[in-house]
Amino acid sequence: MSANRKFHFISGLPRSGSTLLSGILLQNPRFHAGMSSPVVGLCSSIISQFSAGSEFAPVVGRDKRKALLRGIFDAYYADVDREIVFDTNRAWCARLPLLLDLFPQAKVIACVRNVAWIMDSIEKMVRANPYENTRLFGAGGGRGTVYSRLDFLAHPDNLVGFPWAALRDAFYGEHAGSLLLVDYDLLAKAPAKVLPLIYDFLGEPHFDHDFDNVEYDAEDFDLQVGVPGLHRVKAQVKFTPRRAVIPADLFDKYSKMSFWNDSTGSTANVVTAQSPQQGKPE
Repeated sequence: MSANRKFHFISGLPRSGSTLLSGILLQNPRFHAGMSSPVVGLCSSIISQFSAGSEFAPVVGRDKRKALLRGIFDAYYADVDREIVFDTNRAWCARLPLLLDLFPQAKVIACVRNVAWIMDSIEKMVRANPYENTRLFGAGGGRGTVYSRLDFLAHPDNLVGFPWAALRDAFYGEHAGSLLLVDYDLLAKAPAKVLPLIYDFLGEPHFDHDFDNVEYDAEDFDLQVGVPGLHRVKAQVKFTPRRAVIPADLFDKYSKMSFWNDSTGSTANVVTAQSPQQGKPE
């Protein structure tokens, strides 16, 4: 474990390019990045063991708590021989005070996308697997129609609703200056322009990426949740316009949730472009 190792974080919304970004960053031999890790969950579990009400709270002071959590990062990435590690999880945006106390120089890259297209992307994958009850909806209801499915996803504790609320919390919070929002459409259309901005935000020297040979896949994980291809990245980074599959009223409803298009009241850094209307349902 290198004493000079730096930690940064990838967070934001689902279906918004975090896996694509990780695949690109992995080309840099100094960087390690991947799909969602369990580190944030491990930290939360440890914190619960010594928080108020626990019998161990009086004997585990602040310094020891901090050392325990740092130890989780060190142990989890002990086998990674790279200078800079990007840990990915959509929950990190809800944990900025913790992150920046553990790693004061850390930066958080939050991948975003018009929420209507996020919903549409998930619905498209669900429809492509009609013989599978995906675990994205848990063991309960919410599967019946596109209306119930999207309403389930938008719930504050679920796949889209939770990271959206966490991102909004971070975007308007006191640590927003450590946050960079990167729009999926812009990343896919102009990666050669977006990546230098990310490197500048991180304070790292630029790297010459090959945007025609970016590959990443997590086939076993995707099959486990019942959504094949969920984390598959194609070799060439490009934007492919298509028509939406969700009804127009739902598209309009969720399009209004892209709050980051107006950064008034936030010190967050934003690399974003208005999502194209081509392909919007009529």
